[in-house]
Amino acid sequence: MPGQPQRGSGSSVLEPVVADAVAAAGFDLEQLAVTTAGRRRLVKVVVDAEEGVDLDRVAEVSRAVSAALDAHDAELGGPYTLEVTSPGLDRPLTKPRHWRRAKLRLVKVKQADGTTVTGRVGTADDDPDGGVELLVEGVLRRVAYAEVVHAVVEVEFKQPPVEELKLLEGRDSR
Repeated sequence: MPGQPQRGSGSSVLEPVVADAVAAAGFDLEQLAVTTAGRRRLVKVVVDAEEGVDLDRVAEVSRAVSAALDAHDAELGGPYTLEVTSPGLDRPLTKPRHWRRAKLRLVKVKQADGTTVTGRVGTADDDPDGGVELLVEGVLRRVAYAEVVHAVVEVEFKQPPVEELKLLEGRDSR
């Protein structure tokens, strides 16, 4: 079916190739999808980095991925269109690095017990067995990653309260 991921489309074969090119450019590979769009393949690469992703850096990683794909043309089986992008705000927070990069952002978290909380992200462990500190309604609480069913950054249209930021930033200096 057009526009849908295809079995044997090369995603699994291309993933190490693309991941190496992305890493060499200083990014993390968040997602790789190879879909059929007419006679061409669409290769969508989602990247992220500690310092964020700007247009110049997307162009840089796009060139690196394009060169890597061109060197593995046989795996793609013909012409392709490359799309390199950064994760959107609606990307779920699923890895410790996602939480770390969301520091001081407001997030909505659905927990394994069925409760949903909205809080501001504080310190996040790098260990996948760890957790994250959230400021929920003025109270700091620790949430284990294992207890998170789904979490996303909430869009804020105004500056976060200074008191919340001071409380969370002050915790890091201890």
